[in-house]
Amino acid sequence: MIGSSRKVWLITGASSGFGRALVQEAVAAGDVVVAAVRSTESIRELVTQYPDQVDPVQLDVTDQAGIAAVVVDVVSRHGRIDILVNNAGRTHVGAVEETSDADLRSLFELHFFGPAALVRAVLPHMRARRSGAIVQLSSMGGQMSFAGFSAYSATKFALEGLSEALADEARAFGIKVLIVEPGAFRTGLFNASSQSTASDVYADSVGKTRTMIEAGNGTQPGDPAKAAAAIHKALNAEQTPLRLPLGSDAFDAVAAHLDAVRDDLTAWEAVARDTAFV
Repeated sequence: MIGSSRKVWLITGASSGFGRALVQEAVAAGDVVVAAVRSTESIRELVTQYPDQVDPVQLDVTDQAGIAAVVVDVVSRHGRIDILVNNAGRTHVGAVEETSDADLRSLFELHFFGPAALVRAVLPHMRARRSGAIVQLSSMGGQMSFAGFSAYSATKFALEGLSEALADEARAFGIKVLIVEPGAFRTGLFNASSQSTASDVYADSVGKTRTMIEAGNGTQPGDPAKAAAAIHKALNAEQTPLRLPLGSDAFDAVAAHLDAVRDDLTAWEAVARDTAFV
């Protein structure tokens, strides 16, 4: 059992990118991390370096039975889960017309149904203790989308909708919910991307997105370690925000999107209001 002063984190997708950065951030704070990965070999170095703080578990977040078993195991061995981080993910590029049901379902299993199952599994334990935090790794694409990212953004929009309601439900039990919306960070996200078969029809829209990804991969401006520090800071704040965009690109894009939504709302206010029975 872990002492009350050390938090217990359960982080999915802990082998790289934001997940690995969060493991290192939590370890530096003296906490214990249950690092959930598809292959424990991928974090052997961290386990060797921090044997008392990094506890590797094998988990495919699309495996519902595996999720329940892991949560039971973690609670039995560590006594609790203070912070759940739903981080595991990948991206997908393709026009709506090019994206198959199989593509969509696969991505939703990873980005939505898996995190939802993990949330359901940890909530009873957090409610019993009347404390805890749930971090949902979304994206600036969880508030807006553009050509080529329809499937990816659809999963993140769904995750954000679930998380916003969850925050309202869990608040009374002392549980925080933090939705993180990164922009372009130097992670392996694009290395793990899948793509629909490209067609010439969308060369001027989706084609440009594919080119942007290929050209920018490995040179993204965002530092995952700084993102992890920002997430930790937000969790420790007296008033943790519901949403935390990360990176100047994400901040500017989200702000511009909200302005555009308000412009439409204002322009069509009279029409929107004039719909009641008289």
